[in-house]
Amino acid sequence: MRTFLLVALNCGVLVGGVTAQTLQKINPPGLSTPQTYSHVVRAGNLVFIAGQVGSDAQGKIVGPGMREQTEQVMQNLRSALESQKLDFSHVAKITIFTTSIDEFRAADVAAVRAKYFGSARPASTLVEIARLASPELKVEIEAIAVAP
Repeated sequence: MRTFLLVALNCGVLVGGVTAQTLQKINPPGLSTPQTYSHVVRAGNLVFIAGQVGSDAQGKIVGPGMREQTEQVMQNLRSALESQKLDFSHVAKITIFTTSIDEFRAADVAAVRAKYFGSARPASTLVEIARLASPELKVEIEAIAVAP
């Protein structure tokens, strides 16, 4: 059995002796079923949540607007966190990918985020990209959480 050392530099957390057998790969109910990845991977007390987009449990994009897609993204993140008995206060880092920072700001996505994170704001990176996996998608958020 091969053992490797996982260092999560973004979180400043070290998880030693993680093996492929100790990685838990989970696709929680309430999220669409991915074909090529896991929504949640747990390595010790670190929880990695794959980028969530504005689609419902059936994989249908909820609408064309940045704000409505972000609302769905946050609900999807909540489902992923709750599958590990966590909440938004456990999130250490998020990375947000958007197809337009201008539209992102105009939609006041910060207010949507504040509704979920409250005062427990994680480290955050915002990246504008040419497009996401589907041309209708406008925002995707991935997260790293730390379980107690």
